[in-house]
Amino acid sequence: MDVNSLGKKKYAMRAIRAKLIFNPGSGKPGESPIQLLDVISEMQLWNIVPEAFLVEPDCDLPKVIEDALAQGIRLFVVCGGDGTISTSARTLAGTRATLGIIPIGTQNNTALSLGIPSNIPSAIAILRNGRRIKVDVGMASCADINMPFLEVCSVGLVSTLFPSADDIQHGNLARVGDFLTSLVSSPPAEIHLLLDSKQEIHNMGHMVLVSNMPYIGLHYHLGMATSHTDGLLDVLFFSDLTKMDLLGYVLQGVGEGFPEDPRIQHFHVRRVDIDTHPAMPVMVDGTPLGEGLVRIEVRRHALAVMVSQPPPEVLPESSMDPEQQIVDATHARN
Repeated sequence: MDVNSLGKKKYAMRAIRAKLIFNPGSGKPGESPIQLLDVISEMQLWNIVPEAFLVEPDCDLPKVIEDALAQGIRLFVVCGGDGTISTSARTLAGTRATLGIIPIGTQNNTALSLGIPSNIPSAIAILRNGRRIKVDVGMASCADINMPFLEVCSVGLVSTLFPSADDIQHGNLARVGDFLTSLVSSPPAEIHLLLDSKQEIHNMGHMVLVSNMPYIGLHYHLGMATSHTDGLLDVLFFSDLTKMDLLGYVLQGVGEGFPEDPRIQHFHVRRVDIDTHPAMPVMVDGTPLGEGLVRIEVRRHALAVMVSQPPPEVLPESSMDPEQQIVDATHARN
């Protein structure tokens, strides 16, 4: 299809109202004003009518999303990093709304896991010519708090190191001392896992990761490409690894094609209870949840997301016209 034909097709599509959640703190400093204009302009080319909200520190993003849902908006486009996407997904899970993603963050693990490109026009095109799928969401319960998560729940060392590591990753090198102090002073704990109310695992260790997505951290590859739709969680128990081993495998990442260390105990479960003595910190997608006992389970197909179309050779013969598909995706009831 030539450029003129594509342009006519875009404008011929039915207008869709969308809530654009834009985080100016994501990505490279100074680029956000231009990015915002580019995103709005590109969405308008696809006849998507954006109602923009700029994320600020300490803003009540869940309330903003709930208000938009009450106003009848069913397409929520998040332009930001994994943290903004995760916060939005928590609120949208279990609703009739659809999540669209424009990744402009530092790691963009959620977009990587879902096959969403980092190029802004390509990511926006998926909102119209992609497909709507339902992905799993994890649910963690700790210290009387219940919190959904899209990416990962961590118990132990990663949760302890995350605040300083995240600041360092965003350029605050003054936090290096805090990071090293936490690393040196964090002791192992006795960790007890109860897997699907059947299998019990006891051992000393520094941390456990429970992942819903294939990628976390610096693109650390935890699970299969279908991890977010298989109705299972990936539980990784790092019981026999030193702190330096853990840093190498989790914070630095290993990438695809690298074998998983045989000392890592890897399980696929629907539910896991994790208890630690002394109590270790628990974190879900970068948000502290508490300490000690945490119960984690999967909620299958709880969140609708727009992703790329599969390759033509695997499309069903009766594949729907892209325009009609996005209309159904954003307006049809489950």
